[in-house]
Amino acid sequence: MTIGIVGGGIVGLSVAYKLAKACPKAKIVLFEKEDKLAEHQTGRNSGVIHSGIYYKPGSVKARTCRDGKLQLEEFCKDHGVKFENCGKVIVALNEAEIPSLDRIKDRGDQNGVVSEVISIERLKELEPHVNGIKALHVPETGIVDYVGYCEKLGEILRELGHDIRLGEAVKSIDNGSDVITIGTTKGEYKVEYMINCAGLHSDRIARLAGHNPKLKIVPFRGEYFELTHDAEHLCKDLIYPVPDPNFPFLGVHFTRMMLGGVECGPNAVLAFAREGYKNTQINLPDLAETLTYGGFLKMIAKHWKMGMGEMHRSFSKKAFVKALQRLVPEIKEEHLVAAPAGVRAQAVGFDGALVDDFAFEEDARAVHVLNAPSPAATACLAIADHIVAMLLPKIQNK
Repeated sequence: MTIGIVGGGIVGLSVAYKLAKACPKAKIVLFEKEDKLAEHQTGRNSGVIHSGIYYKPGSVKARTCRDGKLQLEEFCKDHGVKFENCGKVIVALNEAEIPSLDRIKDRGDQNGVVSEVISIERLKELEPHVNGIKALHVPETGIVDYVGYCEKLGEILRELGHDIRLGEAVKSIDNGSDVITIGTTKGEYKVEYMINCAGLHSDRIARLAGHNPKLKIVPFRGEYFELTHDAEHLCKDLIYPVPDPNFPFLGVHFTRMMLGGVECGPNAVLAFAREGYKNTQINLPDLAETLTYGGFLKMIAKHWKMGMGEMHRSFSKKAFVKALQRLVPEIKEEHLVAAPAGVRAQAVGFDGALVDDFAFEEDARAVHVLNAPSPAATACLAIADHIVAMLLPKIQNK
């Protein structure tokens, strides 16, 4: 039996790893269109191991983040992947933000996250240069080398005899009566089952396979700066603002990176291409698909003010610095140098709502991962368990 996996990011690799354990006699073929693993969302994220404090209790995000965090840390210990539980602070900057901070604390308690409301004095001990009137300390939040984790998974899978096909973009998927024929830029492959972990292209791969997902991926570029070496002392670990509950992925923050340096950001703006890491990268078919999508137009009609603010920070370093100074007043423009951007694959429903939770759909012989933004990297091994649990009944019923 052969199982095909589309996508060589952190979710696709984690699924392959868990499938190799659950189905030791199966042959796994993983297709990645780039020449190396973890090239897109995985290799361009902030490198944070999330605690699960933000997510709605009982949601798939909350459950898989908590479980996945523990599994990820255990894997890193066992296989020598660099990680550290450094902790983070979520900072209220004024009285109006305190109720939201308290709600985050309550969510964390329900999700089993260890956290503590701390005084200004304790906050200054943890982060001497931060501004704020109250904070939540989350000691179990961590940082990790996600690319190193993916490289280790690739090494393990190859040692087990599985096939990782780099530089092979999937161009066609034909569902026959007994097999699925996957056509790539280099050939055709017959597989009995398929798992779609294509991230930024997951909705397109699903449609290519004859599935009709009830959403579309809209790409949002997250732009970052790094602190110059002489300014790195302004952030010891992780400093986050109190998030807008409607857009928890927004709000610039400070992140110490596992392999060195401190990253600041991101803002979030519409990307003009699904892999548009610069505002000069424009893919006209991608952009047309977004701008003519009814769900996107409904979303923009509702949240245009938020979008304009994010766009302003994209084109104005001064505005970006001003947002960072709310948390760390000593930050200056000369402390920031441009860092690589990432693109978030955000699913948007036909009604214009951002799909908040992870989203999986299935058909007779395939599972499609259609929304897996943050904290998918943290949750990757638990997400893999979820997907394997969806696939196994299909295999066993044959």
